[in-house]
Amino acid sequence: MTRKIQVLVVDDQALVRQTMTDILESDPQIQVMATAADPYVAADKLRRSIPDVITLDIEMPRMDGLTFLRKIMSQHPIPVIICSSMAESGSDNALKALEYGAVEIVTKPKVGTKKFLEESRIRLCDAVKAAARVQPRKKEIFTAAEAKVRPKLDADVVIAKGKGYTISTTEKMLVVGASTGGTEALSQFLQSLPLGCPAVAIVQHMPEGFTARFSERLNQICRITVKEAQDNDTMLRGQALIAPGNKHMLLKRAGARYYVQVKDGPLVSRHRPSVDVLFRSAAQYAGKNAVGAIMTGMGDDGAKGMKELFEAGGWTIAQDEATSVVFGMPKEAIRLGGVREVLPLGSISSEMVRRALSGWD
Repeated sequence: MTRKIQVLVVDDQALVRQTMTDILESDPQIQVMATAADPYVAADKLRRSIPDVITLDIEMPRMDGLTFLRKIMSQHPIPVIICSSMAESGSDNALKALEYGAVEIVTKPKVGTKKFLEESRIRLCDAVKAAARVQPRKKEIFTAAEAKVRPKLDADVVIAKGKGYTISTTEKMLVVGASTGGTEALSQFLQSLPLGCPAVAIVQHMPEGFTARFSERLNQICRITVKEAQDNDTMLRGQALIAPGNKHMLLKRAGARYYVQVKDGPLVSRHRPSVDVLFRSAAQYAGKNAVGAIMTGMGDDGAKGMKELFEAGGWTIAQDEATSVVFGMPKEAIRLGGVREVLPLGSISSEMVRRALSGWD
């Protein structure tokens, strides 16, 4: 019998602990080994048994989650998922959590509509399974049962598959998708881009209320402009647009002008925003003028879209296994035959710019 992923849930609210337990144990691959009302209780439980993954709230009595996270990652690293309500006041704390070594940020599930709870289940269980595969490093600075799983939708539910845009233009676009481990990968990627580089559209799997602050922080450390995308934003050279959490983002064209459409819709490949949606839209509206990269992340979101971009004439790159936190999304894109190059993270930005400027025909 396959060993289940052991999870320690740390949250000061009893209802949340129970909801998290119910959600996680609905997946046959996951077991909640224990829960804790605060970090002191959690530390006591860790002395007796080490989990594969910890889910951790930020605001708790006696010791806050960030302090506890720093202690864990500086002493005995364990994959940690920050599970937060993602209130605006907490967004900066969530970014600090990633800097301190958290693997992922997910929205704390609320007792509400059936749809919300189902989407929370999908995201949380997928995050735990991804985290369980991560080998965290010390930081010096510090599925419902298969029969019940909602069908995994593809990009058809957001953008119909088409033949592509027929009016010619020479303007090049960069499109990027990432998930687990992607916040750090994107930071390195974007800081490497030169001023005046081709416009960039990015989907990083993130919860609502997080991407605006994430974009602002990147904008402060990058030479190019980085911002959270808004509907109808024009794609500009020297600028990167990041899809808002909980919204799909599509690349569109009006004549020679590229812009983005931000819209609601169902989860695609179990995500919203979805990399598949962005890549399909790039295939249709940019085609051979697009250079795409798929980075670290669990699952297969973006693999089909990258194959479509490849078939439309775009240049496609996958991050290699050695530099990926989780070699899931890149591996699936390679398996489907939609990848032209496999590169380490440090080489992706320069190669994308080079291909955009020099072409590949």
